[in-house]
Amino acid sequence: AIAAMFGIAGVVAVLVGVLSIGQGFKKTMESTGAPDTAIVMRSGADSEMMSILGRDEARIVNDAPGVARAHNRALVSPELFVVVNLPKRSTNTDANVPMRGIETTAFDVHPEVRVTRGRMFSWGKNEVIVGKGAYNEFVGLDVGSDLHFGQSAWRVVGIFSAAGGLPESEIWADASVVGPAYHRGPSYQVLKVKLASPGTYQQFKDALTSDPRLSVKVQRETEYYAAQSRMIVLLVTGLGSIISGLMAIGAVFGALNTMYTAVAARAREIATLEALGFGASPVVISILVESLLLSLIGGTAGALLAWLAFDGYRAATLNWQTFSQVTFAFDVNAPLLISGVLYALLIGFIGGLFPAIRAARLPLATALRAA
Repeated sequence: AIAAMFGIAGVVAVLVGVLSIGQGFKKTMESTGAPDTAIVMRSGADSEMMSILGRDEARIVNDAPGVARAHNRALVSPELFVVVNLPKRSTNTDANVPMRGIETTAFDVHPEVRVTRGRMFSWGKNEVIVGKGAYNEFVGLDVGSDLHFGQSAWRVVGIFSAAGGLPESEIWADASVVGPAYHRGPSYQVLKVKLASPGTYQQFKDALTSDPRLSVKVQRETEYYAAQSRMIVLLVTGLGSIISGLMAIGAVFGALNTMYTAVAARAREIATLEALGFGASPVVISILVESLLLSLIGGTAGALLAWLAFDGYRAATLNWQTFSQVTFAFDVNAPLLISGVLYALLIGFIGGLFPAIRAARLPLATALRAA
C-alpha cells in the first residue's frame, strides 16, 4: 500500500511540477497586457522582432482617435527591440536577453514599471535599468556594473519591477541612444498605445487599418501576449502529459499489485460476506473505495510536494516569437492541484477495478478453503 501511494505521489508531483512551468509562463505573459493598451506593428508581423515602423507612422498613430492624452501629449510609446547576449547564473552559458529602447512616454503607457533599486537612467546617456527577473537570472547586471554590447558600453544604474510582467525580463535604455548604437536609424519596432478606454479600441483599430498611409497590424496588448504564450504552454503541456502518462502506467501496475494482494489476503472474509448474503456490488465497491482512498492520500501528498518544491521557483526559457529569454516563476495554482488529485483518483480507479471484479467473481467454495 505504501509503495502504491508513493508511486502515485510521484506521478502527481511530476505532472503538477511540469505543468506549473506552462502556467507560470502564461501568467507572466498575461499579466503584462492591459485591456486599455494596444500594440501597433507592421502588417504581417507576428512579433516585435519582425516589425519595423518609421517616425512618420508614429506621428500618424499619435493623432488617431481613441488615443489617451495627458500633459498635452498622446500616450504612445515608440519602442525599439534588440537582443543582447548575457551568461545565465545557473549554467554560465550565453542567452539572448531583450533590450528595449524607450522614450519618456513609456512610463505613462507602462504605469506598473517602478524603479526599486538605484535610479532611473539619464536620457541621452549610455545607461540602462534592468528588470528584476533579468537581474536574478543573468550575470553582470548589478547596479554600477558595466555592460559591453557590440562597440558600446552601458552602465547599469537601476533595477525595476513590473508587477510580475514581461518587462521584468528586459533591459531598458533611451531609444535615442539604442537606435544609433544598433544602426536602426529613425525607426521603431512597435508602438504601445494607451487608449482613452477599453471601449475605444475598435475605433482606434479601424482608423489605423483604413488609413492608406499606413500598413499596420493592431492588437490588444492582452491578445498579443496571450498568443505569444500559446506555443510554450502547448509544448510544456504535451511533454508533461507524455511523461506523467508513462509514469502513470507504472503507478497503475503498482495499484493493481496492491489490490490483487489485498483480495488474495482477504479471500475468506470476502467469501464469508457472500455466504451471509452480500452481493457482488458491495464487494466491488469496497475494493474500489480502498483503492481510491490510497490514491487520494498519494495524490494529495504528491500535490503538496509539488506546491512546496515548485511554486514560485524562478527560471527562464526561450520565447519562440522573439527568440529571447523570458524570466518567470512556476505557478502551482489551485486548479492544477485539483487536476493532479483527480488524476491520482483515475489511477486508483483503474488499479482497483480489475481486482474488485476478480474478488466479486471468486468461487465461494475456493475462497472459503483459502488459508
